[in-house]
Amino acid sequence: MLKQAIWKVLSKRVVSESGDKLLLPCLYLPTTSFHAGQVHCSPRSFFGVEDFLDDDNSKPYTYQKGKKSKNPNKHVSFKQRTEAYMEPFTLDVFISKRFVSASVTHRVTCKQVAVAGTNSKDIKAVLRSRSDIPACLAIGRILAERAREADVYTASYTPRERDKFEGKIRAVVQSLIDNGIDIKVYLD
Repeated sequence: MLKQAIWKVLSKRVVSESGDKLLLPCLYLPTTSFHAGQVHCSPRSFFGVEDFLDDDNSKPYTYQKGKKSKNPNKHVSFKQRTEAYMEPFTLDVFISKRFVSASVTHRVTCKQVAVAGTNSKDIKAVLRSRSDIPACLAIGRILAERAREADVYTASYTPRERDKFEGKIRAVVQSLIDNGIDIKVYLD
């Protein structure tokens, strides 16, 4: 319909001011680029969009389609649907060469409930080293206190693919368990 309305306007002949000469209606583009305001005739529809519609003829070609799943009727297991609500809190431990950081996060809302790290001012002043085993034990103890203040007593921990559950990571988790937080560790 839009194409027909625009075509009616464009198909009318216009008489110029200089004489009886008839001109085809054109688009005037006031620009300062290469064409500098010259007249550009439009052979296609006004926007050039009507010719390029998607499969449903609902959106112009400039919109990107969302990815469709390969199997839209795929069954999602009960565990996948309920696990985030049955065990809502997760433990995240990050250990680098210079510091140790750990946090307890709520899965559904993605908010951090308790955070502890050796880079904070109050912990940094007390520790001799920020990345050894005693620092990991201290982070576990402080994180357990902060989690209990937020009424969190259970959490689950799944190590990242590159991490092994030993050494400093195990020290943080063991310190949390010793200080009253029940941690379920899922190893592959």
